[in-house]
Amino acid sequence: MEIRVGTSGWNYRHWRGVFYPRGLSPRHWLKYYAEYFDTVEVNATFYGTLRPQTLARWVAETPEDFTFAVKAHRYLTHVKKLRGVEEALERFYANIAPLHPKLGPVLFQLPPSLGYHPEVLESFLAILPRDFPVALEIRHASFHQEDFLQRLRRHGVALCLSDTAGRYPSLYPALTADWTYIRLHGSRRLYRSCYTSEELAWWAEKIRDFGLKRVYVYFDNDSLGWAPENALRLKALLGLPTRPLPEEAQAELARRPLD
Repeated sequence: MEIRVGTSGWNYRHWRGVFYPRGLSPRHWLKYYAEYFDTVEVNATFYGTLRPQTLARWVAETPEDFTFAVKAHRYLTHVKKLRGVEEALERFYANIAPLHPKLGPVLFQLPPSLGYHPEVLESFLAILPRDFPVALEIRHASFHQEDFLQRLRRHGVALCLSDTAGRYPSLYPALTADWTYIRLHGSRRLYRSCYTSEELAWWAEKIRDFGLKRVYVYFDNDSLGWAPENALRLKALLGLPTRPLPEEAQAELARRPLD
C-alpha cells in the first residue's frame, strides 16, 4: 500500500516557530516542507487561477517523488454546483497542467448546501477527465445512500473521508475505489484542535485495514499549527520515514493549547 501523509496547504505565517524556523524566508517554505513530507494539498486552486510560472516553480522546488493533490475551483462546486461545467472544467485542468509531472488526486469539495441529485452527479462524473484520480468530499447527509456510492464506484471516484469535528455529516466511512483520500480538519474544533495519540492510533489502524493500493491523508487543523506535528506523528505510527521537528518548534508547540 502506498500511503502519503501531508497537510492541507503549507503557506501559513502562523506556522513560524512551530514548524518553519523563524528566520526562514517564505520563499523557501515549500522546499523546507518537502524535507518532512512527500505530498501536500493545494488549496489556492480552490480560490483562484494560479500563474503557470508559479506551478512550474513548485514542481522544480520539490523532490522527484513529491505529489501535489489539488482542490478544484469553487466555481465548479459552489457556484455552478456541478451543473453545466464542461468548459469550466476544461479550463481548470488546463490551468493545473504545469503540475502534471507531480500531480496526484484532484479533490472536488461540495458545499454544505448541495444535496444529492443523482442526475446532476451522473452528468458530472461522466465528463471528468480520467488522467488523474478524483475524490469527492460531501457535506450533506442526503448523500448517505447506496445509490450514491454505486455511482462513485462505477466511475472509479473515491469518496473523501473527512473529519469535520461533527460540523458536517461528511465522515461517511465508505470505500468506492482502490484508493482513498482522507482530510482531517480537527476532531473537536474545526481547523484547530490537535489530534490525540488515541485518535491518531485509530486512524493508523483504519488506514492499514483498508487494504487499498493508495491512501492520501491531509491534516487541515492548521490554525494553531498542529497540522504538521499531527501528520508527522501519524507517519511514525504507519511506519513511514519521518524526522523530528526541531527543538524550538517542539518547545513552542508545548505552549500552544490543544483546542
